Amino acid sequence: MRVHLCAVGRLRAGPERNLIDDYTTRFDRTGRALALGPFTEHEVEDRKGGGMEAEAALLERALPSGALLVTLDERGKLLSSPEFADHLAKWRDGGRQDVAFVIGGADGIAPALRARADFSISFGKMVWPHMLVRVMLTEQLYRAASILSGAPYHRA
Repeated sequence: MRVHLCAVGRLRAGPERNLIDDYTTRFDRTGRALALGPFTEHEVEDRKGGGMEAEAALLERALPSGALLVTLDERGKLLSSPEFADHLAKWRDGGRQDVAFVIGGADGIAPALRARADFSISFGKMVWPHMLVRVMLTEQLYRAASILSGAPYHRA
């Protein structure tokens, strides 16, 4: 199952980019044997300042056709790492070819796009900077692949 991150904004070089690159490399390496990956990023940017609706239109175009749509949203479901791993395995085993994780812009994800989501995940009640959400997501993807492979990375 291919994994996509569709996000508003461009992440420049820096410590966050380095962490994301490290975790996605680990995820791709570990996930390959589990039929998870590769991981692909799709960054969109609304240069005209059209707000959430314009961002949603750009995100819609970036979504792979037929992908399971998962939003990252403070109103989403709180999951433990093993529960997240179970969801990935369930989606993969259910025959999904693609899963797309969506991170909105500064104002969040437009209500219409949020309503289309097959699933929504929250990393807590706090609002996180989008660049950190990307880091947290890629780390959790790697952790999920490690859990599913039986590797010792996740210690609970």
